Amino acid sequence: MGSSKIKSHAKLNVALNITGKNSSLHKIETIIVFVSLHDEIFIDKINSNKHKVSFTGKFSRNIGKNNTVSKLLDILDKKKLLNNKKFKVKIKKKIPSKAGLGGGSMNASNVLNYFLKKKIVKISQKEVIKISKLVGSDVILGLNQTNSVLSRNNEVKRFNNCKKFYSLIIKPNFGCSTREIYSKVKKFNKPKFNNPNSKMFNLDYLKKMENSLEPIVLSKYGKLRRIKSFLENFSKPSFVRMTGSGSALVAYFQSKYMCENAKKIIHKKYKNYWCILSKTI
Repeated sequence: MGSSKIKSHAKLNVALNITGKNSSLHKIETIIVFVSLHDEIFIDKINSNKHKVSFTGKFSRNIGKNNTVSKLLDILDKKKLLNNKKFKVKIKKKIPSKAGLGGGSMNASNVLNYFLKKKIVKISQKEVIKISKLVGSDVILGLNQTNSVLSRNNEVKRFNNCKKFYSLIIKPNFGCSTREIYSKVKKFNKPKFNNPNSKMFNLDYLKKMENSLEPIVLSKYGKLRRIKSFLENFSKPSFVRMTGSGSALVAYFQSKYMCENAKKIIHKKYKNYWCILSKTI
């Protein structure tokens, strides 16, 4: 088998509600889009007694041996699903970590999806879901990189051919700990996404939604609060919202022209912050 290259796209939580909590995890419902920003994953079958997972690129620093892809491979080995085959997985990181963009989870999703499509791993959909959950709660979302609604009963509904829009993603020079942010959740929302439909991906609808984690993060980080206010007042977006548990903020636009102008404004104001224009896929 020759080397294979796959794209692992960033996900944006355009809306997110926390509806409750079980013994260990919060129950959430969320509207997800995937954008053109992506990591690159290179996979090779190798003659070795162990897998080799490595990271390169701007955002590869501080990714340890205990990462989502290594965890996935360990699980597949323990379940004897790789038939003793070993793989070299090299990931060029273009998606920052601790940003709410799902970079690590989507990496694991795409490696698992690759094994399934190539029939290297042959399992039922039920087992796919089970393995995904063992790796991480977000992994199931990346198995199909298209507009998705995760309802509170943990069902995912996918929607194709939705209207595309543009996003300006800005991340300051710090990240947010998902565990820490969720630990500060004190109240829950009533479910809003029980009947998913394609209209949920219209910017006019999304503008009325929220991210339940955002007030927690903005109260902790005044810097993010100021960035959001600046984006709302000077770049004329449809709306601005944090994705996931942060620290990335996203301004959403109908047109590429307006998004490009906003990027210029942000670069002048926040020269040292990472910022990228991306489009929904």
